[in-house]
Amino acid sequence: MTQEDGDLDGLVRKRIRALRVAQGWSLDELATRAKLSPSSLSRIENGQRRLALDQLVTLARALDTSLDQLVETDTDDVIVSPMLDGAHGTMRWPIKAEPGMTVMRQRMTTPPPDNPASLRAHSGREWLVVLSGTAVLLLGNRRFRVETNQAAEFPTMLPHAIGTAGGPCEILGIFDREARRGHNADKHAAGKA
Repeated sequence: MTQEDGDLDGLVRKRIRALRVAQGWSLDELATRAKLSPSSLSRIENGQRRLALDQLVTLARALDTSLDQLVETDTDDVIVSPMLDGAHGTMRWPIKAEPGMTVMRQRMTTPPPDNPASLRAHSGREWLVVLSGTAVLLLGNRRFRVETNQAAEFPTMLPHAIGTAGGPCEILGIFDREARRGHNADKHAAGKA
């Protein structure tokens, strides 16, 4: 075993214990969930028992995490710089732990469209929070005012659009892969019109 392997071994053991404690579970509770004896779990956490892959998979499941997250060592990319889209006034950040998820910050200066035909629907979900100003969210045939520090979450299969209410606003949104694709398709279509 190399020094690096030993560091990973110790890190995984600390994570197992930290996740158990964060859930408020005793050794007995996690052992029951993972179908291990409490003494085996104690020896795993304390480094007195070898870590076996099948036990790590079971422990990850019991702790409601993934094996990848349990053994992840890459902490070099902690800081992520935004991708800038000056034409649309947006900044985007990918979420490394959730491939396909994107965080986007956008300054809006125009109200939502008046024409219901301008509303777009696509697969996915969106979550957004208004950082400043007031946004207007059109969702199907409903109209919502979203004030500073209020958030909205909705399935994007509902026809929707967002804009401002009486002045600029800034939003921060989280888009899953399908919602991001739908918005990218909308931008490309608008650019061709």
